[in-house]
Amino acid sequence: MGDDNNWLWSAKETIPSDTAEGQRLIKELLTQLERAEWASHDSFGIHLAAEEAIVNAIKHGNKQDPNKSVEVDIRVGKERVLIHITDEGPGFKPDDVPDPTLDENLDVPSGRGVMLIKAYMSEVSYNDKGNSVRMVKDRSQ
Repeated sequence: MGDDNNWLWSAKETIPSDTAEGQRLIKELLTQLERAEWASHDSFGIHLAAEEAIVNAIKHGNKQDPNKSVEVDIRVGKERVLIHITDEGPGFKPDDVPDPTLDENLDVPSGRGVMLIKAYMSEVSYNDKGNSVRMVKDRSQ
């Protein structure tokens, strides 16, 4: 990835389109954040963003197709966490997701996840196809 961080822990796995597998990885991520002494408010945001991205990949990207999988690359360092999630779906345009804070969208269930991820992570970028998200969280000062 070109990051010169000394990662304390990393996991690169291809998981089936099964939320239980995603939860297993998130549980491990939380354990590693605790080991690396990340503050609870940072861990909370990372947890939320990772869970949202993995669930979105499984449900929206792969449409819970058991024949499709999700690539998850997670790295935890002392000062930075990197999470990269790619599904086998057709992708989406993040800019086309309705703003969930606008009055006309308050009852629309979609868009909240994308907004939460942007709110909690330091950097968020999608590939051109829209089926891969790269999220970085820098430790709060």
